Amino acid sequence: MNQEKTSNSELQRLSVEKFKESAKADIYIVLDNLRSGNNIGSIFRTSDAFRVKKLLITGHSAVPPNREILKTALGACDTVDWEYQESGLASIQNLKSKGIACFAIEQVANSISLEKFEYQTDKPIALVFGNEVDGVDQEIINCCDGSIEIPQFGTKHSLNVAVSAGMLIWHLSNQLLKEGKLA
Repeated sequence: MNQEKTSNSELQRLSVEKFKESAKADIYIVLDNLRSGNNIGSIFRTSDAFRVKKLLITGHSAVPPNREILKTALGACDTVDWEYQESGLASIQNLKSKGIACFAIEQVANSISLEKFEYQTDKPIALVFGNEVDGVDQEIINCCDGSIEIPQFGTKHSLNVAVSAGMLIWHLSNQLLKEGKLA
């Protein structure tokens, strides 16, 4: 069995121009009041990897060209469509007015456990991630269509926001892959 690493040239990655022209998954990511530019940069990279439609950065979050974001994004700030909006709540209200289902990623009463969450892949969806310490603001949770929780079994009660975003984006992308809607 050949286990030789694939070289970068063999991966046949898209150029920035081809990436911008390519079809995107109808997934929006809202980052509200994230403290760490490294987390934001990491989410940019994950969003690039799975062709997320747009990142909405809100509140007190850093935005490119922040040094920490650029360091971890590795160029994904140039490929992923993004914008800054002052208010996370207004951002969610705007998405909902466009018919986009919004889900807070948070531990709340009546949350949907991630392994049970299936979304309608023919409709746009927004995932809302909150501050690394305080999570998603309650006012934003109240505005969302629901909340998704990642089940955890250890002594800690939270995951790093960039790790959580990677898990959620992969979960949605996996559903798209199974339906032949992402390639």
